Order: sequence, then structure tokens, then C-alpha cells
Amino acid sequence: MITIRAYAPADLPALHAINEQGVPGVSRETPEDLARWLSLSECLVAVGGDGRPVGFLNLVPPGTAAYTSPNLRWFEARGGNVNYVDRIAINESARGQRIGEALYEAAFAACTGKYDAVGCEVNRLPPNPGSLRFHKRLGFEEVGGQAFVPGEKEVIYLERKL
Repeated sequence: MITIRAYAPADLPALHAINEQGVPGVSRETPEDLARWLSLSECLVAVGGDGRPVGFLNLVPPGTAAYTSPNLRWFEARGGNVNYVDRIAINESARGQRIGEALYEAAFAACTGKYDAVGCEVNRLPPNPGSLRFHKRLGFEEVGGQAFVPGEKEVIYLERKL
């Protein structure tokens, strides 16, 4: 059985390991940088029956100046009250068990009434077709894109209205 709960600092080593398993679908981070991003946001953690984290989803609200991602700035410039998914990562051994879906359902519930939408980006290059299919299945729609290094590092921006 999976439970979704708020992040606790003791989760950091497990979440860092899960994050690293997700590269390049998520950006590589040092434990210190990941701790910094998690401290600026609302992080939801999926835990298994043994109480150990098996995945997480990190939300960063608009206007978080200390969060330096150009992706959040893109959503802010576009306008609207969009809570940005900094990352979602699932332990390799727990993939295919709908944990990502459970994390997103918890995020949608937490954001409803506070935000107009939840926004995220998925890599176009290097391609991440599984993530794109997953997000579209959850009701996300493509709203733009950006090439950071044309032909090498490009993203697709998605939103799900609440």
C-alpha cells in the first residue's frame, strides 16, 4: 500500500537516490541542491508499506524568487496562477505501480482552490516519450516549448487546469 505524505528532512537521502535514478528525465542534483529546492516548495512523498520513500513530486509556487529555474520563469511570464512541478521521480523498483498518478492526484487536490493550473515540462530532447504520454493521460495539455540548446536540450511545457 502506498501513502502520500509531506516531505520530512530525513527523506533527503532516499529522495536524492530516487532523483538520480530519474536522470535525464529530471535534472541531476547534489544532495545540498536538492534539499534547497525541496525547502522552497511543497514536496509530496510516496511511501511504501515499510515507510520508505518510493517516489516524490515537488511543487514550486509562482513568485518563488530563490528558485532559479527558467522553466518556472516561463510559466510566470505566460501569466496565470500556475503551480510548477519542479520534478517527479519514482524509484526504479516501484515504477509501473501508478505511484506517479497517485502523487499527481494528491498534488491536484492540494492545489485546487489555490491555483488555476499545475504546470510542468517534459524533455523533447533528449526525448522522454513515456513521460509525455503519462502527463497527457492525466489531462495535461501542451502550452509551449523552449530550446535551451537547439537540437540537444529542448522542453515541452504542459498544463493541467484545476
